[in-house]
Amino acid sequence: MGQSLASIPVCYSERMLAETASFSPSAGKPRHVLAAWQREQLPMSLHVAQPVEPIDLHLAHDPAYVSGILTGTVANGFGNKSPAVARSLPYTSGAMLGAARLALDTGCACAPVSGFHHANYDSSGGFCTFNGLIVAARKLITEGLVKRVLIVDCDMHYGDGTDQIVKKLGLRESITNVTFGRWFHEPQQAAAYLDRLRNVTATFKDFDLVLYQAGADVHVDDPLGGVLSTDDMIERDRRVFDTARSTGTPIAWNLAGGYQEPLERVIALHVNTMRECVDAFGSKESLGGSIET
Repeated sequence: MGQSLASIPVCYSERMLAETASFSPSAGKPRHVLAAWQREQLPMSLHVAQPVEPIDLHLAHDPAYVSGILTGTVANGFGNKSPAVARSLPYTSGAMLGAARLALDTGCACAPVSGFHHANYDSSGGFCTFNGLIVAARKLITEGLVKRVLIVDCDMHYGDGTDQIVKKLGLRESITNVTFGRWFHEPQQAAAYLDRLRNVTATFKDFDLVLYQAGADVHVDDPLGGVLSTDDMIERDRRVFDTARSTGTPIAWNLAGGYQEPLERVIALHVNTMRECVDAFGSKESLGGSIET
């Protein structure tokens, strides 16, 4: 069983925030989620996210594409060429990598970021520009810190970019991508979703690291969702975190999608996820009930 933590490491930087002028709130959401976690007095320790270098982004992407995004000559996942977005992107992938490093040391860590799984080898889409999941996994693999990484993608939508990069770069022996958006699309599938998740978590012990996308857009009320109720999502998170703790499998997780309005409804779901994380890895004292949406 993994160690008990006095606080959950959270890898964060204001530099990973950006104004995108898009439907998605994800690029500005981390600040509000972090503030909500702090209001709820959930035990966290903040670690400053460091940016990845372009050469690190090359672990997942075509170098010409990386250069085009960072110099503003190629449109990002939000469909614009904003310099502010370009400046934020090394920090979002850096936060994911930082959380993964922390998880290897502590057992669990969080990167409150989004915008990864639709990013292909040489193109963006669906509010995603660089695939920080692949960047983090490959960086740690190349450093010899891990051999096998499991991506548990519980965002509502199919992580097509992750699958495309894994196939193109021949990474199937080292990176396994389980993306629930491939199979589940309707509330009637909630029970099957949780059954599938049980089968996936049973494999945690076979991996050196789990990267978990705890998407809030899978909620039944999400305009781009949904499958699971609030209680179902709590069960989802509990199952993932409890299994990681009981098997001693390091886990790093992020926010992924969530599009309900007002934003407080999305934030409430992310608070529930952190609560389950704390309950699994930290002290169970002074933790109230879930936040209703």
